[in-house]
Amino acid sequence: MIKESEILRLGLILFFVFAFAKAYPQGTDLFRVEYTYFPQRSSDNSFRRFRAFANVPLKVKEGTYVVPFLEYRNVEYIVKDDFILTDFGSDRYESFEVGVGYTFPMKNNWRFGGRAGILAASNFDEEKPRSDDYFFTGGLYVIKNERKREDGGRPWRLVVGVQYNTTAGRPFPLPYLNYYRELNKKWSFTIGAPKMNIKYRFNEKNNVQLYARLDGFYANIQNDQPTTRGVAENVSMLVAMIGPGYEHYFTKHISAYIYAGYTFINDIRLRDDNGNDVVTLNDNNTFYSRVGLKFKI
Repeated sequence: MIKESEILRLGLILFFVFAFAKAYPQGTDLFRVEYTYFPQRSSDNSFRRFRAFANVPLKVKEGTYVVPFLEYRNVEYIVKDDFILTDFGSDRYESFEVGVGYTFPMKNNWRFGGRAGILAASNFDEEKPRSDDYFFTGGLYVIKNERKREDGGRPWRLVVGVQYNTTAGRPFPLPYLNYYRELNKKWSFTIGAPKMNIKYRFNEKNNVQLYARLDGFYANIQNDQPTTRGVAENVSMLVAMIGPGYEHYFTKHISAYIYAGYTFINDIRLRDDNGNDVVTLNDNNTFYSRVGLKFKI
């Protein structure tokens, strides 16, 4: 019999997978570097990640762009807890994603966007990718952008689409929805990916926000790790948190940001190749922090 707590947990995870799923066409970041750190409460484990990505819009014709992209992630998940029956030593993972996007305008300020890429994510014990390390990512979207209105109305933007990612283990695309709206010159809110927030602007250079966000990673484990609880063939993390954030603009296009928060879903697991859990590394909620620098249009 399934416990009520498990049903609630599954419901929250499904909600945030749909609400915060990764999508790019609504984003305007051309380059970003960031560092994430959060310790594990009631544990000696810790999670650190460096991430950098770049989008390079190449104009094909007026309003139409091909957008090559590249992303790199370096994850250090240190496991020091004594799991009694489990011996697990892999703690360093990397991912490399390359791909291309394509976008063109349609009628009435609608825009089409598509994106496809190949991701390699693994501990790379053999120092080169294997077939199990490769994953496909892709999505199709339509965007309605009314952020530069001439009728005096409040700016807004809507993104609707579908997306597919083989790291999630789902054999079908997921729906996607993202909505942004300015309430006045000071206040705005976003519902969607990769976060929901309500933001207050002090001036052109400084703003604060209250956010809820989904974060995570997935990687193959080369040379599968045998444990007395089963064979660990991949590692996955799904974290949802809420907290405050601050952003400072050095120029119109360059800004630095810092987020702090506390998780309300902290699900880090070793799994076998069928997606079955081998070990829950940690599920205690804890402090979360992230800092970064970005360049946007």
